[in-house]
Amino acid sequence: MLYNRSLPLTALIFTILFTAEFISAESAAQEAIHDRDIDIALAGLAGGISHFEPQQYNVFDKRSSPTGTYTPGNVTCPNMASLVRNATSLAANETQYIENRHAQTSPYLIEYLDRLNLTDFNATDFLVDTNLTVGIAFSGGGYRAMLSGAGFLAAFDDRTPNATDAGHVGGLLQSATYITGLSGGSWLVSSLAINNFPTIDELQASETVWDISESILAPGGWQLASTADYYSQIIQDVDGKQEAGFRVSLTDYWGRGLAFQLFNYTDGGPSVTFSDIRNLSAYQDYSMPFPIVVADGRPYNTNVVSLNSTVYEINPYEIGSWDPSLYAFAVLEYIGTNMTNGHPVDNAKCVKGYDNAGFIIGTSSTLFNQFILQLNSTGIEGILYEAAAAVLGALSSKELDISLLDPNPFYGVNRDISYMYNETELTLVDGGEDNQNIPLLPLIQPVRQVDVIFAVDNSADTNYSWPAGWSMTATYDRQFSSQGNGTKFPAVPDRNTFVGLNLTARPTWFGCNASNITGENGGTTVPLIVYLANHPWSYYSNTSTFQLSYETSEVEGIITNGYNIATQGNGTVDSEWAKCIGCAIIHRETERRNSTPTAECQACLAKYCWDGTVIGATASNKTEQPGLVLASSSTSDAARMVAVRSVVWGALCLGVVVAAGLL
Repeated sequence: MLYNRSLPLTALIFTILFTAEFISAESAAQEAIHDRDIDIALAGLAGGISHFEPQQYNVFDKRSSPTGTYTPGNVTCPNMASLVRNATSLAANETQYIENRHAQTSPYLIEYLDRLNLTDFNATDFLVDTNLTVGIAFSGGGYRAMLSGAGFLAAFDDRTPNATDAGHVGGLLQSATYITGLSGGSWLVSSLAINNFPTIDELQASETVWDISESILAPGGWQLASTADYYSQIIQDVDGKQEAGFRVSLTDYWGRGLAFQLFNYTDGGPSVTFSDIRNLSAYQDYSMPFPIVVADGRPYNTNVVSLNSTVYEINPYEIGSWDPSLYAFAVLEYIGTNMTNGHPVDNAKCVKGYDNAGFIIGTSSTLFNQFILQLNSTGIEGILYEAAAAVLGALSSKELDISLLDPNPFYGVNRDISYMYNETELTLVDGGEDNQNIPLLPLIQPVRQVDVIFAVDNSADTNYSWPAGWSMTATYDRQFSSQGNGTKFPAVPDRNTFVGLNLTARPTWFGCNASNITGENGGTTVPLIVYLANHPWSYYSNTSTFQLSYETSEVEGIITNGYNIATQGNGTVDSEWAKCIGCAIIHRETERRNSTPTAECQACLAKYCWDGTVIGATASNKTEQPGLVLASSSTSDAARMVAVRSVVWGALCLGVVVAAGLL
């Protein structure tokens, strides 16, 4: 582990400066702060980047950016009938990848299931001529979500030391077909995809990525020269894009900062695009799950909730939505091209390099744009603040969380249904803004035929920043709206029941009985959901979403806690848990065959399936701080101090906001 940090005096000074700036801010800037961002002042104690000299190393032999910089460039248009298609099926490229990925996952899945020694079950016979599709979804929640999710990934990865021992669940990642993330979860998914599918141990040990000991806003601490160089590079990159005739947004700056922190390329890989994932060896040999990140469409001057949002997914091939408000996908590699109804206005001039990898994950996490607006204007940060303010001068304070894609790739597409038909710009926001903080929609699309989804929830629903299942209820409710488009989701309880029955304190399965789901083939096309919520097993991992820096002990504590949740304490709490995961994976196919689950699997279903019980009281996010599941005197005391610090600073930030007159 190469994380090194003590609580710096710099952070305290920055917090004081930040608070003073916050209180004296213009009312327009104050309006940009959402009610849920009351602890934003915690940014001064929180974190981001300390390495400014990444390895002079790149894993790409070729890249999509024709300029070799952050600036997109012109190229000859491809010989394609259209750069936009209707969402009637999977893209041919994705279909091909999944077919080849299944050839990789099936042997791993057989190996995993055989290792479990399930009674009365033969994995080879069961999977002959059958491919099971496993999805893993990582919620948003800032660095908390990234680190806690990393613990789950480490547990699922058979490359992690001891992950295939008894009681562990290593091999699930190798058996997965899809992996999705939004906001902080997209940082995790992209850290894997863009860096050629490293292990979590490798990311932790790296000297060039995942050092979050200093803030992304003040990455050099007292080393002002380093900070100045960092900002100068970011501003130069974004200026280049703007000078080439492309409009930019605050997300361009935010995304470049994330890239410095998460991607193992010189200067964060300014020319590395999301579509470049296709050129990586781990992608070309189909050894990584198909990666998808999620953002929400939000036109100017509107609010989005789960019932009306247009949910966009971005994968190495395409960007678009299955929702009836768009129902189209554009070739990701060529966004930035001026098109009408999917056809370039000038066939001799298309654009490549617009889908910068940092810009894409910044788009999925635009909630954090607010941090840039609160930079201390009296210091080095003022350079970035002034540049961003100049760029966004035409936008109102309520539009500062957008990611701007101009021109709109869906202009003139699907005239009768698309809300983007006449829009010259595409505006996207944080994938969790519609309250669907777990990126489940891509995985419940019937065309993907997913059998089981492992839904990792690191949301901050409660007053103590623990999940309360609210994302699950939002996705469930959405199916009954016009945006649901007939896509089914298993029944889940109300918010209060999630907390009241402690469904977030242990794994809970939803959709265990397909016959109770109205849908094609008796509901067997609807995936089983294995819900795994952040909970204090060995560490209080409920840090603020807006905490941007972490000490070594915090990083290791949160990752280890995620590992313990995924393995149920390495099987010490439930020695049958690994077997139960195997039962969850095969359950839908068992139902499709009208077969009776084995006695072991029936026991797992009885133990983990939600039985339909509801409490029915009014939903509330007010809960008690739970105790550690794997408590010891030393770890409990240290972990509780982290939780107390978070609560204390949260209260301080609330006081700052009240003093500023925002509440």
